[in-house]
Amino acid sequence: MGTRRIAAIAALVGWAGLALQLALIVGSLGPPLGMWRFVGYFTILANIGAALVATAIALGSGRRLASARARLIAATSIALVGIVYSVSLRALWHPTGLQKVADVALHDASPLLFLAVWTLSPHPRLRWREIGWAMLPAAVYLAYALARGLADGWYAYWFLNPADQSAGELAASAGVVLCGFALVATVLVALDQWLGRTAESAG
Repeated sequence: MGTRRIAAIAALVGWAGLALQLALIVGSLGPPLGMWRFVGYFTILANIGAALVATAIALGSGRRLASARARLIAATSIALVGIVYSVSLRALWHPTGLQKVADVALHDASPLLFLAVWTLSPHPRLRWREIGWAMLPAAVYLAYALARGLADGWYAYWFLNPADQSAGELAASAGVVLCGFALVATVLVALDQWLGRTAESAG
């Protein structure tokens, strides 16, 4: 029940942050462009995924959404949101007011809360091949973001913008993103195995 309560808090924070960010971007750009830009950010998509998984855990339903694999995929993605934002993006702008609230909710609170949920959830000692599943959102997003950019010239992140980088630098940026996902997923799978063994020993 403790895990479900924390999952409920994580879900509420995630959905509230998403709703606030959507309202802000639609208010600034209008509904059509605002909605299109909203779903262009990996931060938004990762938070939607984490909120869905947290909601399923809180409600005690949705076997697939609350499965160990789904939890790993969501935890890897949302952890990278916090890490990449802090390392590469936080210093580039200084939001205030409601935008600051949305920023903290989506980049700080949501990752920390979901990782707490992941830590407290059951750990079936995942196999190493699950790392590939955890990297799938990164690969799909890279293709999606580049395709969007080619279509309308807008890129959510500077490190994915071909206008700001050579082909080699762009490939290196994509490689760094994939390696980051692989590293975080590896750490989480290793922790899952350790937490699973610890629980079995305690049992």
